[in-house]
Amino acid sequence: MSAVVHLNRKLVLEEAQRTSDGAGGYVETWVHLGTLWAAIQAGTGTETSEDFLTVSRVPMKIVVRGAPVGSKRRPKPDQRFVEGGRVFRILAVTEMDAQGHYLTCNAREEVTS
Repeated sequence: MSAVVHLNRKLVLEEAQRTSDGAGGYVETWVHLGTLWAAIQAGTGTETSEDFLTVSRVPMKIVVRGAPVGSKRRPKPDQRFVEGGRVFRILAVTEMDAQGHYLTCNAREEVTS
């Protein structure tokens, strides 16, 4: 029997799309793929200095409903979740339970200050 999961956060799933800029390079835009309900658990954050900025990083475990491999509803690494002004970059995805009812997305939120 799996644990009770409270999917109480509405997240937008996005994927990067590259288009030519006409000068030999590209422009990266984020395309909306859909909305998923999720449970979010924050880990212990760190803070580092990079190029005159302070960057705070917090690992996140984001749980969403299961979807089969290859489905457009299944999150993948290098996609991201967005909630308002917050962005969670997806690093890895795995089944939370043996039946595949839920997926755990290991993600990271980065904020500059």
